[in-house]
Amino acid sequence: MKLPNKKIRSADDLIDLVEQCGFLPFFANEISGFSVEEHTPRELWFSGEADGPWEWKGPAARSGKCVYGKLFRNKAGFVSLDWFPDFLNYRRDGYDFDARYDDGLAAFKDKELYDIVLNGGSLLSKEIKKIGGYGRDGKKGFETIITRLQMQTYIIAEDFVYMLDALGNPYGWGVARYTTPEARFGEELVRAAYNREPSESKERIFGHLKTLLPKADEKQILKIVG
Repeated sequence: MKLPNKKIRSADDLIDLVEQCGFLPFFANEISGFSVEEHTPRELWFSGEADGPWEWKGPAARSGKCVYGKLFRNKAGFVSLDWFPDFLNYRRDGYDFDARYDDGLAAFKDKELYDIVLNGGSLLSKEIKKIGGYGRDGKKGFETIITRLQMQTYIIAEDFVYMLDALGNPYGWGVARYTTPEARFGEELVRAAYNREPSESKERIFGHLKTLLPKADEKQILKIVG
């Protein structure tokens, strides 16, 4: 199938498009039309009167039908559950996190933050920062580390929680709630493609995206998945 030419007007529309495409970056990129941004009517992108992509990402992540996180070149996007096992297998390159750390391929700060999320089960970003000692007068580099762990598929965003004002009204962009794919979806789904070599998963993903995006060249596709 080729990339559907449809507009997103709700969280359900977003989920449907992710399930059809398998992969969908949040923001516009080198591949024309391959983003949530480009499939959303402009009047809904930043609307004070109606929900748009910023509000839909939470329900989409909560739905259990797709995975959300900083998954494409350190930027946000979605992967369907059908394709996530291969995506995870390729990105992890055959390593569970402890094995990656034991082989010297992950820094101590990465392990420290990963262990906080692993042991916490599901934590808001501000809770992770507090436990880990990140903040104005504490450690630096939280965003870099949490992004790297998402790119490697060891951590995902499962929801966004909005703060409430004195009247009980939500405000702001929403605080990310993080967990591990294992905690969110179970070991069976996470390991569903472990019988394949990471390179085979990469080829499967590339072949799918080449069919979905026939006008995109190899370099453009590999920038997205690699």
